[in-house]
Amino acid sequence: MNESALPLNCILEGNCIEVLGRLPEKSVDLIFADPPYNLQLYQELRRPDMSLVKGVNDEWDQFENFDQYDDFTRAWLIACRRVLKDNGTLWVIGSYHNIFRIGKMMQDIGYWILNDVIWVKNNPMPNFRGVRFTNAHETLIWASKSKNAHYTFNHHAMKAFNKGKQMRSDWRLPTCVGAERIKINGVKAHATQKPEALLYRVILASSNPGYVVLDPFFGTGTTGAVAKKLHRNWIGIEVNAKYIDLARERIDNLEPESFDEGIFDVRDRRRSEPRIPFARLVESGYLTPGQKLYFQGDRSQIARIKPDGKLVYAGFEGSIHQVGKHIVGSGSCNGWDCWDYENSSGELNHIDKLRQEYRKNKLNR
Repeated sequence: MNESALPLNCILEGNCIEVLGRLPEKSVDLIFADPPYNLQLYQELRRPDMSLVKGVNDEWDQFENFDQYDDFTRAWLIACRRVLKDNGTLWVIGSYHNIFRIGKMMQDIGYWILNDVIWVKNNPMPNFRGVRFTNAHETLIWASKSKNAHYTFNHHAMKAFNKGKQMRSDWRLPTCVGAERIKINGVKAHATQKPEALLYRVILASSNPGYVVLDPFFGTGTTGAVAKKLHRNWIGIEVNAKYIDLARERIDNLEPESFDEGIFDVRDRRRSEPRIPFARLVESGYLTPGQKLYFQGDRSQIARIKPDGKLVYAGFEGSIHQVGKHIVGSGSCNGWDCWDYENSSGELNHIDKLRQEYRKNKLNR
């Protein structure tokens, strides 16, 4: 598929199901969908002081019954799956009103659910009537197009949002407030505008620079704004002309920093490099049969290298990963990070240093 044929970095006006039908098949890398929640609000909501709460009573969130909502949901999910690349992913956000219905339909259609992520709101709206718990979160479903799809996940980059540890599925972020909230004459322009911080995590985690990010319910353009800042291409679909004008002005006024691949590409370089079997280092003379390796710099934890690249440690034999896992006793072990060799000066170095030298000398000539 020639991506130049796509209407990149544009807002397409119209019903998302019809517009999606006009886009090329398997042309989009990432989809973020913030569909109508079908909140079923049939009466005014007031605070204890009787002031009116600005709820979601827009026409686009109103459906006659569950069957009508389900028909609409199934149609746009199918249309999204058609334009999604085989290795692409879909994010859908919702509340208890709709997310469980959407999740079932996604599985029925063929999507493979990777995670549900809980957006825990730092500043949720209270339940003024005191008849239910405060709705303090929304749920995002992250799914690949099929079970065995090779989807993008910038796992290492996301650790930065969790103090260097593996990113969790509960994200504590405030709702869209302050200067970020778009208003017209002091009134919210869109009832359900999402915070940019939420889309920042979604787009950074599951796309790379140059990817095509599509939002079939574009609203005031949060997805497009964040995609532009991160140097992703974007496509927005929106049926409301007022929202389109606001989104276009918002995105046009953005001037992101010029693109530098070394800055904006957060992929783990080690994963993208050619795989080097440990035995390759042995047969090439970077390490020798019988040589000692030391586990995590501990000279009392000694394994010896067999001619086939396996290690022997206290009678246990296996790969650099298997022996490392055997020593720690649980979980997994990346042997490239755990084993050290002694250099000619008697100092200990990671065996991964030798792997990098092999790549440089043998593969990158």
